[in-house]
This record gives sequence, C-alpha cells and structure tokens, in this order.
Amino acid sequence: MEADNYKSGYTAELEVLEKDGSRWVLDAGGEDIMMNASDAEETIQEGDTVHVFLYTNRRGELTATMKMPSMTAESFGWARVIRVDDNEGVYVDIGSSFEVLVNKTDMPRVKSLWPAVDDELYMTLRTDLGGTIFGRLATEERVLEQIEEAPTSVFNQNLKARAYRLLPVGSFMLSIPENYRIFIHNTEQEKEPRLGQEIQVRVIGNRDDGTLNGSMLPRKEERLGDDAETVIRYLSEVGGRMPFSDKSSPDEIKEMFNLSKASFKRALGKLMKEGKITQSEGWTMLK
Repeated sequence: MEADNYKSGYTAELEVLEKDGSRWVLDAGGEDIMMNASDAEETIQEGDTVHVFLYTNRRGELTATMKMPSMTAESFGWARVIRVDDNEGVYVDIGSSFEVLVNKTDMPRVKSLWPAVDDELYMTLRTDLGGTIFGRLATEERVLEQIEEAPTSVFNQNLKARAYRLLPVGSFMLSIPENYRIFIHNTEQEKEPRLGQEIQVRVIGNRDDGTLNGSMLPRKEERLGDDAETVIRYLSEVGGRMPFSDKSSPDEIKEMFNLSKASFKRALGKLMKEGKITQSEGWTMLK
C-alpha cells in the first residue's frame, strides 16, 4: 500500500523500524509514521508488524496508536460522553488516545434532550480536509445494517437500551449488548429520554422484520405496587391515619397523591387484601 493510502480515521498494518527516543518509527509505504511509546504495547520490537489506528495530531502529522477505538471511519460503536459544550457540541471517549467532538449540529434541537456525561452515542468517525477526526452519529440506514434480529423469546422481557434517534412520534433504541432495534412510541414513554441515555425497556411486540416495539412504562402490577407504596409512605408520615378513602373525590386524590381515583382505589384494595390498612367512616388507618 502506498503512503498516500494511509489515512486518519482508519486502521493499518505497519512495520516497526526502530525506537527514536520516546517514539517508535513505523514504515508506511516508504514514509515514516511516528507512534508514542505510551501508545504502543510493551512487547513490540523492531521488525514487528503492528495493527494500529491512524489519526492526525495537533501538529497536523499523521500519527499511529495501538489503543484501538471502539469505531473507525469504516465501522460503528458506542462512545461515552465526557464533556458537553453548549457552543461546540459533545466530546466523547472513543477508547483510544484522544477525545472526539460530535458537533452540536448533530444534537437534538431541544437542549434538554442532549446527552449528559456518561451517556453513550452510537457513532462512526469522519475527518475534515486536514485529517482532524470528529464523531458522526449513525444514520437510520446504517443502524439497520448493524442490528441483530431479535428472537420472539424476548417478548415481555426487560432489556437495557440506549436512545440513538429521537423523533416526535417516539424514540429509537438499541439494546445493549445484543444490538436489537427497539421503537418506543411516545404514548409508551413517561418522558422522552436523552440521546444516548441508558434505560430499561420492556418488550411489548416483535415485528416481522426482526425489530421490536418497547415501553418505558411499568407493568400493571408494578404500577400497582408503586401506588400502594405511595399510600403507605403517606400514612407513615401523618401518624397512621388519613381522611382519605375510596369515597374521596378525584380532585382530592389527584392533589394529595398525584394518582387517578381508579389507581388510588386499586392501591387501597391491594393494601386491604394484604391486611396492611383498614377503613372506617371515610378514614384510612394503618393496621
């Protein structure tokens, strides 16, 4: 391969020529490419052929590292957010020797949906004319090329997933580590996730194309448990007696517990069945 074919953002197989101070000299088709000793494996020696990632350093020089990133200009992977800059965009850790900027033009229009530190973005690498590397979010077309077909056995399971695309109609997620594509309609979201945010998703449907439909809402029994816990916590805080029962008005219940009357009655029914509360003359008491 000629030297001109070695490019920033790509990998290469290069021969180790010699050690020059704190750097190794590598042969790129007759041209020298330098690699800091801190970016090399301790066991390398002259004459070895090494697998490296190429990038342009701050002096504009094509440089090598053996610290392979999670993605290249030819592949996709997850990059952890390490810094958010309102004016520039989001800086991410790609697992190599340097951080990479994902430009603010790739971020959601709504600032609250921007990723936070430790969120992760599904992306590839691109370079400008000078060879400087930046991050580019995976397009839907490319995501569809990367995903795995989901088995029917995942129905009703909880999966860890991260948001890679946000639209008004809903959120598109990739499960971790399986790489199943999951769509969550906006009616199945308590709130819209941030781009790159990791959440628990419940699978509510398998699609013919091998992708999934999901929900961020708890199962009915889980919601019932949470509602009952809300009632018990309130009773404990007010001394074990409250002037609310299944006869209370919907407005009173909504104001005090942020629950619908139907949800409140179901929670009381569950607690009475478990023998944790009693009701008398419009009052509810802890047993």
